[in-house]
Amino acid sequence: MKVILFCGGMGMRLRDYSEIIPKPLVTIGRIPILLHVMKYYSYFGINDFILCLGYKADGIKKFFLNPDEYLSYNFRMGGGYKKDILNNAVVKWNISLIDTGLHANIGQRLKAVEEHLAGEEVFMANYSDVLTDLPLLDFLDFFKVHGSIAGFLGVRPYHTFHVVNIENGGLVNKIQDARKANIWINGGYFIFRKEIFHYIKDGEELVDQPFQRLIGEKQLISYQYNGFWGCMDTFKDKQQLEELYNSGQAPWEVWKTASLLKHVHSY
Repeated sequence: MKVILFCGGMGMRLRDYSEIIPKPLVTIGRIPILLHVMKYYSYFGINDFILCLGYKADGIKKFFLNPDEYLSYNFRMGGGYKKDILNNAVVKWNISLIDTGLHANIGQRLKAVEEHLAGEEVFMANYSDVLTDLPLLDFLDFFKVHGSIAGFLGVRPYHTFHVVNIENGGLVNKIQDARKANIWINGGYFIFRKEIFHYIKDGEELVDQPFQRLIGEKQLISYQYNGFWGCMDTFKDKQQLEELYNSGQAPWEVWKTASLLKHVHSY
């Protein structure tokens, strides 16, 4: 199974970092968040990655081709072995670096790598700035049982804001913490069947028109997860993830806490 990683955004809300390096290379600890995401998938036996590049694409290419410019990280392309600084294990990654346009949206980036998914009946896709301890096999099993064309991880809002119900005339009849309300958001972890490309037209954003077509045909599902999920969208988010990492209790590091390595080759 292959994983598409969307790495082309400009990271406007993290400009202090993304003006210097691409957002996927902003570090948690001393490790780029992109590698945290890739290590998560690698733990489940998924080692084939397609990186959709855009803003500062050259920086990501240089990182993988000349990693010593960024940090002490031994790596060789084309399925070669590398030393993984996340736990000093040796794993095998196949990585395709595809320039999908500077201003392309997610839907366009996905369409741009369609040819690189030849032979894949089912594949995954991911934002490169979100971390989770999601049991991946549970998500895959849920998707397989439903037989849908597309699925995504549904998570609770993690920011501290309140949801307000307002009657006509402005009278408030209910206010509560968004994390306790029945609200779910797109967590940025996707599963698709190859038929997804029939639903995306030129220029369309993935979660807008294509998802609406899937909803109309009852072909879009969401796996609701109450466990850990975090996004590095702002400087405050980065600080919170750094604190978890430095405490030695980063929930997304499932390879450190789980007792059994599971693989998804059957998918």
